[in-house]
Amino acid sequence: MSQYIQPFLDYLAASPTAFHAVDGAQRALLDAGFVRLNEHEAFSVRPGGQYFVTRNQSSLIAFRVPERGLAPFRITASHVDSPAFKLKARMEDRSVKPYTRLNAEKYGGAILSTWLDRPLSVAGRLLVRTDRGLESRLCDLGRDAAVIPNLPIHFNRAVNDGYAFNVQKDMMALWGEDADENALLAELAAGVKAKLEDVAGHDLYLYSRMPASVWGGKGEYLSAGRLDDLECAWTCLTAFLSAGTAEHLNVYALFDNEEVGSQSKQGADSTLLWDTLSRLGEALGAAPGEVRAAAAAGFMASADNAQALHPNHIDKYDAQNRVLMNQGVVIKYSANQKYTTDGVSAALFGEICRAAGVPVQHFVNRSDVMGGSTLGGISNTHVSLNTVDIGLAQLAMHSVWETAGVRDLSYMVDALRVFYRAGLRVRADGAWDLEFRS
Repeated sequence: MSQYIQPFLDYLAASPTAFHAVDGAQRALLDAGFVRLNEHEAFSVRPGGQYFVTRNQSSLIAFRVPERGLAPFRITASHVDSPAFKLKARMEDRSVKPYTRLNAEKYGGAILSTWLDRPLSVAGRLLVRTDRGLESRLCDLGRDAAVIPNLPIHFNRAVNDGYAFNVQKDMMALWGEDADENALLAELAAGVKAKLEDVAGHDLYLYSRMPASVWGGKGEYLSAGRLDDLECAWTCLTAFLSAGTAEHLNVYALFDNEEVGSQSKQGADSTLLWDTLSRLGEALGAAPGEVRAAAAAGFMASADNAQALHPNHIDKYDAQNRVLMNQGVVIKYSANQKYTTDGVSAALFGEICRAAGVPVQHFVNRSDVMGGSTLGGISNTHVSLNTVDIGLAQLAMHSVWETAGVRDLSYMVDALRVFYRAGLRVRADGAWDLEFRS
């Protein structure tokens, strides 16, 4: 079993929402001696320092400044959100006595049927009134609290024949019988040492309470919720922290809202990455042109999981470009630029993996199937640099319960550690010098 399994499972268990995932990352950064910066204050950075900044508590960018100061950027980017159900402002529905149900709207492209008949809980953040004003506090009910029940097959004979779920009708979660008004919010408030009447706002989500499982004939598979994309978020962080300093400027980026198009102040389609990099350059005394040159000479790995070959549906995959769990890091391609990988970025990252001793797989959709997309291309519209889209192979993407390969955790960490350490210099347009250090 991979040395990384238990630390990763611990991170998953502590990350029921994007807020918690970012909180876990920033705790690891603080433990490693990183200094927190605030967007609402001027950046104070120095060569040789290591820093991070958050936005909305659900996106984060960390960086290590080399002793030489501003240098070409080496970036990993992943996302911390997953398909889920967000509770509405007025979340309690009491229209069917004695039941109390939780009224939620769908977030992202969830496989709806996988959410039914399993224990759910609630987590997110509360905005609490204090003597000084308002304060955001992360909350997690931390117990089995709700279920979205299926209709008996006797009343829904079409359930196995392609039933179309109605999100408003079919996906209401049962919370209790004759529950006191605002009982859920009161329990969440008590968990963060606040009174119900002091809760001024909230961002709350349902999440699956099923614990992760390592299974298979040889324990080769891992199943859990939110593998897309917390698996990449965690492996990128582990590589970033263990890679140490380099001659270039290493950056670790986490974005929210990828599952709904990234168009938010904290998504990859926001100004967050460029704001951070340009303010970093300004704090180091660099001219705007020097910051743009550092981006042009940089390299980014957009890390988001890939669709593994499904053994029951091999016809859905391109025969020559399908990928398997436990067979290494996946490079993802799309002629329509759903993924940013081109010949340059694929070759550069392939050489990095070769130096790391990590196997590489290549994923391209069938030509008659329009696949998904990810944050790499969106981020490139704000910060343009050579970018490769990578990931780890997994089954049941966007299910509440996804499956990946145990060995792939090590492959990704090893590859990205070399990615962060490797010497890569643009010699001319179309030519790069590569140097690999132990």
